[in-house]
Amino acid sequence: MGQKTNPIASRLGIVRGWDSSWYGNKHNYANKLIEDNKIRKYLNARINKGGIAKIVIERMLDKLIVTIHTSRPGIIIGKGGQEVDRIKEELKKLTGKPDVQINILEIRRPELDAVIVAESIAKQIEGRVNYKRAVKMAIQNTMRMGAEGIKVKVGGRLGGAEIARSEEIKQGRTPLHTYRMDIDYANLFALTVYGKIGIKVWICKGEVLSKRDLNPNFVSNNDKRVGFDKPMGGRDRDDRRSSGNRRKK
Repeated sequence: MGQKTNPIASRLGIVRGWDSSWYGNKHNYANKLIEDNKIRKYLNARINKGGIAKIVIERMLDKLIVTIHTSRPGIIIGKGGQEVDRIKEELKKLTGKPDVQINILEIRRPELDAVIVAESIAKQIEGRVNYKRAVKMAIQNTMRMGAEGIKVKVGGRLGGAEIARSEEIKQGRTPLHTYRMDIDYANLFALTVYGKIGIKVWICKGEVLSKRDLNPNFVSNNDKRVGFDKPMGGRDRDDRRSSGNRRKK
């Protein structure tokens, strides 16, 4: 039944941290949760072409820290930082907080982010590209960047068919029952003249063997992932370096 659960929710506290970092009591917890939802909805609508993958919200007394993970930071920052300043002022009005800080984190490899991959497929389907071609291109790009596996499921009136159906295309492995596996997941839809086409994407980035910092903004290059940080030759860089420095007897 691993395919029935959200792979991100089932890995919270194991290999993935929470996207909201704050404490609340029984009086203000619901209000903070609703405010987080408003902020995310507003930013996704305000910067719909910014390649936003994740929005992390932190609260410290009267200070609000919003970290935007994006593949296109230039669109959010704007010329001379003018756009991000406007967004900051708009968030102050939306939340009523006097101190709002916005951080921008660039996603170096967007092909390994499930949200960005799903958005790319959705845009192509909305642009009347054949869904099979869009999915296969996304899978090829993701596997080329070093993913261990990817699974894409699309459902709806595919190709304008009279009866809705779903199709699943996958490559590599995506073991949903292994909680140490770093699996990213996204679920969204494309709007077409025939109706909505649902898109689900699972991307397996490898197994996390070492202890991981659960801060959602933490990016580490030292995480040991089986089959993820290896070069095309199949051996680790450290192994090749050590073998090259070995003395000949």
